[in-house]
Amino acid sequence: MDDPRQQAFRRRLQARLQELSDGEVLGQEGRKIVELDQQSVGRLSRMDALQSQAMAQAASRMRSAEKQRINAALARMEEGEFGYCVDCGEEIASARLEHDPAAALCITCARG
Repeated sequence: MDDPRQQAFRRRLQARLQELSDGEVLGQEGRKIVELDQQSVGRLSRMDALQSQAMAQAASRMRSAEKQRINAALARMEEGEFGYCVDCGEEIASARLEHDPAAALCITCARG
């Protein structure tokens, strides 16, 4: 892959990594432990708070997984393996990388 295209992909990946880190800071409030205090929070309010907490935790897990994918793609760039399928070694289609620069598999391997 030519260097200018790879540098563009690197910038996109790093920008997305920064977005995910910023989202993690904002999501910390939603993951706080919900207190069981019947005087200040009613049963339905507590259920709503628990649901919000579960959604915040799920979002955090998704951000973490995406950060791992991005870091793996950046590592492949450093190793000179970016743009090649990690399973079969074939080149990943340009359109696939344009859509998702962190893609590690060609479309054939991704389909299984």
